[in-house]
Order: sequence, then C-alpha cells, then structure tokens
Amino acid sequence: MKAQSLALTETQTINPVRALGVLILGVALLLAQTLMAHARGAPDSFADLAESVSPAVVNITTSTSVSASTAPGPQVPEGSPFEDFFRDLLPDGNGDGERRQRRQSALGSGFVISEDGFIVTNNHVIEKSDEILIEFFNGEELEAEVIGTDPKTDIALLKVESDEPLPFVPFGDSDIVRVGDWVMAVGNPLGQGFSVSAGIVSARNRALSGTYDDYIQTDAAINRGNSGGPLFNMSGEVVGVNTAILSPNGGSIGIGFAMSSSVVTKVVAQLKDFGETRRGWLGVRIQDVSSDVAEAIGLEEARGALVTDVPEGPAAEAGVASGDVILSFDGNDIEDTRDLVRRVGDSTVGASVRMVVFRDGKTQTLKVVLGRRETAENAVPAVATAEAEPEVAEVMGLSLSSITSELREELELGENASGLVVVDVDADSEAYEKGLRAGDLITEAGQQKVADVAAFRERIEAAKEGGRKSILLLVRRAGEPRFVALSLDSE
Repeated sequence: MKAQSLALTETQTINPVRALGVLILGVALLLAQTLMAHARGAPDSFADLAESVSPAVVNITTSTSVSASTAPGPQVPEGSPFEDFFRDLLPDGNGDGERRQRRQSALGSGFVISEDGFIVTNNHVIEKSDEILIEFFNGEELEAEVIGTDPKTDIALLKVESDEPLPFVPFGDSDIVRVGDWVMAVGNPLGQGFSVSAGIVSARNRALSGTYDDYIQTDAAINRGNSGGPLFNMSGEVVGVNTAILSPNGGSIGIGFAMSSSVVTKVVAQLKDFGETRRGWLGVRIQDVSSDVAEAIGLEEARGALVTDVPEGPAAEAGVASGDVILSFDGNDIEDTRDLVRRVGDSTVGASVRMVVFRDGKTQTLKVVLGRRETAENAVPAVATAEAEPEVAEVMGLSLSSITSELREELELGENASGLVVVDVDADSEAYEKGLRAGDLITEAGQQKVADVAAFRERIEAAKEGGRKSILLLVRRAGEPRFVALSLDSE
C-alpha cells in the first residue's frame, strides 16, 4: 500500500468522522495485506537457505563384498563340449579353487550434526556394508565408521575423523511444525549429487509400519538416494530425516516421508552414548479402546490402552491386570496404544513411573519400574491355570465348548489354558461381524475369567443387571489376545 499524506493549510479543518473513517480504512487495508502475506508464506527464494546448509549435507557411498558364486552364471548342459572350458573359469572350486569377490555399491544421503564428525543417515543406507565413504559438498571424501544403528526407526549414526572442524546443522523441534509450513529437502537423488527440492508439510504424525513411527509427510521431491538426508525448516534446522516415499513407479509423486526430529534426536543421543538404543519396557499387550468396549466396561470416554495380556515383567510386578485401561503414564494422558508405546519407549530404563489405570469402574494409581525392551522382546506371556469340564452351548450366536483333550490337542493349547472354545459361529450374528471364528478361545467375559458355559451366562446376567448394553470378551487366537464387545441384545 502506498503511503499517502494530507497537506493541510492553517485555514483547513478536518471532519473528525471522515478522518476516523480514513484511519479505519487504512488499518483494514494494512491488516488485509499482512494476512495475505502470512497466508501465502512463500519465500522469494530458497537460495540463501540452500547455501547455508549444503556444506553440512553429505553424499554416502557404501560398498559390500559379495561372493561371485552367489551371482547367476552361465548354465552349461552336462556333456557339452564347453563343459571343461566353463569349469575352469567358474569360481566353483573345480577350477583354480578361488572364489572371486565382486563389489556392490549403494548411494544415499546424510548430514553432519557436530563439528567433530558425527553424521546421521538411514540404517538401510549403510546396512551390511563393508565400507562407507562420505563425500562432502566441497568434494572432500572421508571414510566413516558405524557408531550405532536402530532398525526400528531406520536411523544410523556414523563418525568421520577430520583435521578441521566440520560444518554442521542443528536439529529443530518437529512438534511445532504445522501442516502447510514450507520445508526443503537436500540430498543425493538417483546419484546425481547435491540437489535441493522444496515443498510444504502435507501431514504430520504419520505411521507407516514401525512401532515408533512418527513421520512428517511432504510434497518436496524425494527420490532414491535422498534416503538419510535432512528435511529443513525455513530456519535451517533439521525437522526430519528423509526415509521413504509412496510411489507406484519408484519415483517421486509428491508423497514423501521424513522421520520426525522428535524421534531422531532421542535415538541419536542413545546411539552416541551407548552405541545402541535403550528403550523403556512396560511388559503388556494392549489394544485401542473402541466406543463399544468403553461402554461395556463403564468408561466414559473411548481413550487409553486396554491391557489384553500381562506376561512376566514390570507391569505384572506392579499389579497391572488384563482388562485394565491405562489412562495416564508418567503424568501424561494416554490417547491410544501408539501414544503409550511411544511414551514408554522414550522413558529411561529403570525409571519408577506412576500409571493410572481404570479397573472395575474406578481409577487407581500403580507404580511401575520400567525394564528394557531390547532385552525382553521374546518375553513369554502369562497364562491362566484353571481347568474346565466338557460342555457345549449356544450363546450370542456362538457355539461354545469347554476345553476337551481333543480340542486342546487340535488347537495346540497349553496344559494350563482355560476358557471356552468357539466351535462354530452363526454367520448372521454380531459375533461373526466382529471377527470371532471357530477355534477362538474366550478366556474372560465381563472382565472375569470363564471356564465353563455356566460362568459365561452368569457374566451376561451380571452385565444386564448392571445396566450394560454390551459385554466385553477376551478372545485368544493362536495365543494372541484381543478384546471384543458384543451387544447384550444379541443374547
């Protein structure tokens, strides 16, 4: 807006109403222009940002030795006149007895995070490599060693030795990044060397396949070779590590994913200190709380993490029970299972943490001392110990039988397994719609163990008398537990 001035003579007077109107109009125009500028938010150029951060971004080349015998070779029919010729050439032990080695190379990206040479990249970029060569923006090359890796988040920490301090870039706070913010990716796409692409944050908190996933989605072009490279905010801070793309043809279609810096910084700190990750471990199996499950147990809001099983471990020692809903962990409200897993994993091994659970219609606080997940991945679940008498009945569209020796053998149930075996499910029933199938084992109804049909019916009646509209069942299939809420109207 051009600045305007009003030249007034001594004899001129100002109409106060008109002057106020002019002032309001001017302020309104100024605000409108400001809002439009903020709405566009597009920088005039990314050149200054690219120039400032590029010296800290590196190209990564890895080499792997592969036995030549693992590669496909010519197939020579037995008795062929060329059989002796190829036998002498092929490294199969029948020629000169030596196995030739060939080299496989891979390309990726990374970035320096400290002047003493620590470098972050993706685990899949350097996995199983024999040699790692780092190429800097100025053309210098240095060999790197692996400090530590974390396959769960696909992050690796490398180290190079340099006589001079190296240019580096800081991490930013990915938690304050908003959808629509401008970001810039720098890396080595398709082996073409240092390359810059820009776009916006398309979405946040994306989960792909990992337990600890927290991806930023962006439409900045990311291709093969960009893996491990940084995603910058407009302040030159790394808010993500470019890791994956969604593409039907292998090239960028504007759907790229960068692991958020809130995850990466924690992993890098542990790799730097210990050479490995050390995540907290609670020791429970959990599922999300659906609205019908919440109603069945009397929980006002469908949130938290529903405990389906408690093997030996910290949770069992703290008194956590199957059927508990974990509502709060270390003072933080828990929204769902993903939220709990992230918070537990980020906690310190050996930390004593207060946890609020919902049980039998009320909350209670438990104190748990966390273990370490990496040493407890194969923990064996606890199982029930009661036996049952053979019995069969039709309930809620389910044909139920107590466990017999024949069923125990057929379903490969442990000697201490108890509950009701689903021998058939009415295809028109709610139970079928919610995924129950023949061979499932119902171990609890209404958060109480059931070993026979009589106990199952008692739990149904108790739920009705308590004003419930549904009843919660704990169902195991091939040993894996889950809760299912069935409407009492189906009885």
